Amino acid sequence: MQTVIPAFRITDYSRSKVFYIEGLGFQIDWEHRFEPHFPVFVQISKDDMTIYLTEHTEDCQIGGLIHFFVPNVENWYNELKGNKDINIMEPPNESLEGLRMMTLVDPDGNQLRICTHL
Repeated sequence: MQTVIPAFRITDYSRSKVFYIEGLGFQIDWEHRFEPHFPVFVQISKDDMTIYLTEHTEDCQIGGLIHFFVPNVENWYNELKGNKDINIMEPPNESLEGLRMMTLVDPDGNQLRICTHL
């Protein structure tokens, strides 16, 4: 079985932690820096979802898009809609056939589409 872990480029780890850890409920699995003041590379996870966040400019560009499939996108929406730290770009909708999805945007402009198969 193939395991794929997407990576998002971030510019401010403290700001990203507020969004992903405090806001979305991910946990930090591990983080790595070559030296204390160097850029971070971190793995975060929630349920079966795993993401790498990287401040390394060579790893990837800002502005990525990830699709996560969850049992019920409405539960996510109801949990997040009142959170001032979470930017919900699109509430749940059915703009793609066979999916109900919402789009979140992190502090760096990376998009997370939270999807449920209809």
